[in-house]
Amino acid sequence: MGTREDADLVRRGYEAFGAGDMDTLRSLFAENAVWHLGGSGGLSGDKQGLDAILAYFGELFTRSDGTIRVDLDDLIGGENHTVGFQRVHAQRNGAAMDQRAVIVFALQDGKISEAYEFPEDTAKAAEFWS
Repeated sequence: MGTREDADLVRRGYEAFGAGDMDTLRSLFAENAVWHLGGSGGLSGDKQGLDAILAYFGELFTRSDGTIRVDLDDLIGGENHTVGFQRVHAQRNGAAMDQRAVIVFALQDGKISEAYEFPEDTAKAAEFWS
């Protein structure tokens, strides 16, 4: 796949996440994909494999009582990586989050093989989601 096709695939992933369409998300990730989330919160760490990644996404919906919304601000496709610049909105336990984040996606054989998620403020994100 080329740069444009990779970016289109990642864009479809954002659309599927926003719609809660786990079947489409499942089709976009490699079975052995890894999602990396830094920080020290309860959701931090590596999610190894497609099922763990989808469980993480489900946990975001559960912990926010379905209020999570991710707005894609920009998408940059490169030769080896596609980068999504986003804003995350969610409510939980009377608190609200409105924070920017960057996700760096690596694609292989037409599937997302790895993702690195970088919240704007890892301490704030950890506190919100824990």
